[in-house]
Amino acid sequence: MPKKLLIDTDPGVDDAMAILFALNSPELDLVGLTTIYGNVYVEQATENALRILEFAGRRDVPVAQGAAKPLLTPLEGVAHFVHGSDGLGETRQPPPTGEAVDQPAAEFIVETIIANPGEVTLMPVGPLTNIAIAVELDPRIVDNVAQVVIMGGAATVNGNVNPAAEANIWGDPHAADIVFGAGWPLTMVGLDVTMQIVMDATYLDALKEAGGRTAAYIHDITRFYLDFHRRIHGLGGLHTHDPSAVAYAIDPTLFATIRGGMRVLTEGIAAGMTLMDRRGEWYGEHAWTGRPPVDVCVEVDAERLLALYLERIVAAP
Repeated sequence: MPKKLLIDTDPGVDDAMAILFALNSPELDLVGLTTIYGNVYVEQATENALRILEFAGRRDVPVAQGAAKPLLTPLEGVAHFVHGSDGLGETRQPPPTGEAVDQPAAEFIVETIIANPGEVTLMPVGPLTNIAIAVELDPRIVDNVAQVVIMGGAATVNGNVNPAAEANIWGDPHAADIVFGAGWPLTMVGLDVTMQIVMDATYLDALKEAGGRTAAYIHDITRFYLDFHRRIHGLGGLHTHDPSAVAYAIDPTLFATIRGGMRVLTEGIAAGMTLMDRRGEWYGEHAWTGRPPVDVCVEVDAERLLALYLERIVAAP
């Protein structure tokens, strides 16, 4: 029986790569996309989610639009310089023909999880605002979700917005602290592993040459993203962020994890930092005391993950 998967997303080149990965993996049943600001503004995120589903011939998958800004802090902008002004690598795709459902993302998340107790994997791959709102709207989802797999954070390495913070967590640190403290089965697939997985130009060219229209689509949208990685990171490839969360849902044995309580710093120069209690033994109470443990991916079999991605996308229509 495939896992029911609900992705909260801000598409985004790597979001599109992840969604198409999920749609072409028989282990997963995509039951919805909810949208959030981050790589683009939320309205653009919703359009892009609809575009990706229409490209894939999956208009049956509902899309619900979510929050336009963080819980408490101003929205300081979106990552157009990473993903292009259209979020899909400046490919200027035609407008979608479908529409989002007439329901806020947080309500859609709650309704989907409560209607399928113990069956839904919730996968946020953008800022965590929608997820925090959903927890506050109906805390029952904490006990009824199958698992939460987050692409975000950096427990053992530097961030990518600044030395402290990864972009998704930095986007709404107050929401992230709520989500990490909710007490549900949560796994963080962060920069600790996603920056170890590089799709280089040779890999992406091979993907296009071996596959069909889905592989060609991914090749096209990654041109801008690849150039960003060359200019900023001096890297001849791209870090594999959001698809890694999907890979975890398909096959957790690709990763090694550590476990402990997590706090997210919400103020100061390190706002957005995911600071994990990796020791667990202290002589007095502190801000991590009583925090529920979460799993954090710290090692990955990058070669096997890249092979899995190639296999699924090459086999896609």
